[in-house]
Amino acid sequence: MKFEVKQISTETVKPSSPTPHHLRHYQLSFLDQLCPKTYNPLVFYYYLKDDHDITEISNKIKTSLSEVLTLYYPLAGRVINDRFVDCNDEGVSYSVARVISPCSLSDALNNLNPNEICNLLPFELFPTTEFALGVQLNIFEGGGIAVGLCITHKLADALSCIMFAKTWVAVARGEADQVPHPEFIAATLFPPKDEPGPDITVTASKEIITKRFVFEATVIEDIRLRHQCIEERTPDDDQYSAKRPSRIESLSAFIWNRYVAATKDELLEGTEKGYSVVHAANIRTRLEPQLPEYSFGNVSRCGVVILKTGEEYGYEVTRQIREGIRKLDMEYLEKVKKGEDVYLDLIMSYGRGITERGGQYTSLCFSSLCRFPIYETDFGWGNPIWVSSANLCYANFVAFMDTKSGDGIEAYIALKKEHMIKLEADKDFLKAVSSVWC
Repeated sequence: MKFEVKQISTETVKPSSPTPHHLRHYQLSFLDQLCPKTYNPLVFYYYLKDDHDITEISNKIKTSLSEVLTLYYPLAGRVINDRFVDCNDEGVSYSVARVISPCSLSDALNNLNPNEICNLLPFELFPTTEFALGVQLNIFEGGGIAVGLCITHKLADALSCIMFAKTWVAVARGEADQVPHPEFIAATLFPPKDEPGPDITVTASKEIITKRFVFEATVIEDIRLRHQCIEERTPDDDQYSAKRPSRIESLSAFIWNRYVAATKDELLEGTEKGYSVVHAANIRTRLEPQLPEYSFGNVSRCGVVILKTGEEYGYEVTRQIREGIRKLDMEYLEKVKKGEDVYLDLIMSYGRGITERGGQYTSLCFSSLCRFPIYETDFGWGNPIWVSSANLCYANFVAFMDTKSGDGIEAYIALKKEHMIKLEADKDFLKAVSSVWC
């Protein structure tokens, strides 16, 4: 079903009080500079009772947004040359839209796919606009709304976006004093560089396909995804490696294996081949001393795994994924503080070297929002019935989110069209999937 949304108003919301002069210059960190010029999307869906007034709801969203911007003041400013934010209080984008088809929220939830979800967002995810943040209130007939949120990746990683939303709804409920306020120390830990590195935004594409696959808890616990990994341990494994694989490690390994199996017919005999798995990880808890979860910015790095054949299965893949993330230790982070990202350099030079020699390079990148409090975003009319992402901006990218129940996982997978067709034809992959929104 085609999803049709019509914007009925758009305005700029400014902070409720001016940013102090000494905070007007917000320095981007080295890690901020490395991030692409795309938006991180989140959409929160709510059923409303008949006695809710849409005008009051819109005013509440807008007023609380204005108030929370005094805490998250960089979001109301403008990014200048990937170096700093002019915190000039010029504001953020706020729009109200009416969902024309499907009319009800129930119908929409039965038909939404990542591409259609983009209609619930204030603007396209790539390229970015002048606004660091945008909000869109979407109104369904019959008592339902969806609040679409976009925050530029240049300023915030996934956890920062979620903590912003958590603070925002607390402000809306009149409980701002009960949640920690953000800390802005990333640039102190990771000073910016004059030449941070290549702009990876240019690799973003609108030609890829993103589909959402749901994996139930029983499947994730299945022997193929987790228990089999335990059986394959060897006596030489240390205590860290022998630890029971996490849901994310197991599911990442499974998706990698099925992707390689589905696309192996494209690999040419006799050519050099390279394989890698990249896993984004929050490094706030890896720093010494640790940073609190409300430390704002891009405070995450990627664990890198280079595989020998690409066909490693089960425990071997999960072990290497874990080992790659384990290497994000203080020895590595001290180098990042000096403006050196050895793992990013490694993976880029590795892939580039293979392709320049006429070889074939295959990689998947994973990111997870699981265990983050995305379902605790109550503006005052209850927690959301669902929280979604939207289209992903890059091919060969997988984003994980918890299901509403918290025990299953939703996987947003972005691939080239021909690769998605092959993955969806893979019988082992489809057996593990409980539902597909595509």
